[in-house]
Amino acid sequence: MKRLVYWTLFFGMVLITSSFRKHKTISPLTANKDTYSVYVIKSEYALKVYDSTGEWMATYPVVFGSKDLGDKMYQGDRKTPEGVFHIVGKRKHEKWNRFMMIDYPNAESLEKFNLRKLEGLIPFNAKIGGEIGIHGTWPHEDYAIDQYRNWTEGCISTKNQYVQELFNLLPVGTRVEIRP
Repeated sequence: MKRLVYWTLFFGMVLITSSFRKHKTISPLTANKDTYSVYVIKSEYALKVYDSTGEWMATYPVVFGSKDLGDKMYQGDRKTPEGVFHIVGKRKHEKWNRFMMIDYPNAESLEKFNLRKLEGLIPFNAKIGGEIGIHGTWPHEDYAIDQYRNWTEGCISTKNQYVQELFNLLPVGTRVEIRP
């Protein structure tokens, strides 16, 4: 089953068209931690779901924290971390509908953070931060996704109906790779 929903946005004189696309029906009933993989491509403002054979399943529009889409450097910079993570917890959220926490910081994140401190790229007293995840928006503010409004503290946000679908689909342990 293919489903295609287009959304369009005007930035000054630039027309941006993106879409929520589904290649085939996704079933959460048989999913385990290895059934699906998630790829977040920051430059495309997209979260893509693939099955265990590498077949593309769906693409969801997302936004982040800072307009600077670089890698997270330290707590408070509002950037979204890059690397390979896993969903470590899921819960309904009082503000953002659903929340799927990833294991940031992990060993790779800590290594990059410590190296950047040694190189003087970040303040010596900086902290790495945490509590990064995939979540929805404030109630009635799904338009932030359509308008590419980066508003989080470093998390990945999508429309509430999409985060509900992802929440029901992706079990704890699912691989999440965040790319530039």
